Amino acid sequence: MALENKLGLTDSAELARAEEKISKTKARGLFEKGLLDTFETGTFAGLCAIHKYLFDEIYDFAGKMRTVNIAKGGLRFAPVMYLEAALKDIEKMPQSTFDEIIEKYVEMNIAHPFREGNGRSTRIWLDCILKKELGLVVDWSRVDKEDYLLAMERSPIKDVEIKVLLKAALTDKINDREVYMKGIDASYHYEGYNVYKTENIHDEPKKPPHQHDRDAR
Repeated sequence: MALENKLGLTDSAELARAEEKISKTKARGLFEKGLLDTFETGTFAGLCAIHKYLFDEIYDFAGKMRTVNIAKGGLRFAPVMYLEAALKDIEKMPQSTFDEIIEKYVEMNIAHPFREGNGRSTRIWLDCILKKELGLVVDWSRVDKEDYLLAMERSPIKDVEIKVLLKAALTDKINDREVYMKGIDASYHYEGYNVYKTENIHDEPKKPPHQHDRDAR
């Protein structure tokens, strides 16, 4: 059963395909319109702005803190009753070094503040922090999907793996179009969205959609 959406779609596969096309188009727009440097960095408000921009055409809850408890696999994210307090604590975390920034990112992932679209929006949020504080971004196309998912799964207990993995993929090409577009494709690939290429989003997909691993269940 598909999440309730503004598109009136009830088939989950059809919704996933539409969500990928629409939100990748919006992600491309973030770069082309120069909006990435306009968001607050390291705040929940900044993350909400990114999430709303990506998903506002699809979901009423875009940019809004979730009101239901969610889990993915064996990982349960922050309970709703503690979520607001957790987000305030995360905002207070320092972000002046690489380690501090990744620790903040890990905590925001544990919070998983939205009903859907957490991973994709939070990776953009992470890059915005890295860009402002360190003059770097992650080249996500160099981060293997399975390595990333396993490191993130372990990160609440031990964050050294995700730090090593992402540090190895850092680049100073902070305004490079190819790095950004391929990075969005990689970010969506982690969640099972593989039909469209961000750079050629208006072209017809060349392969059928697969079963999608939703990133905020």
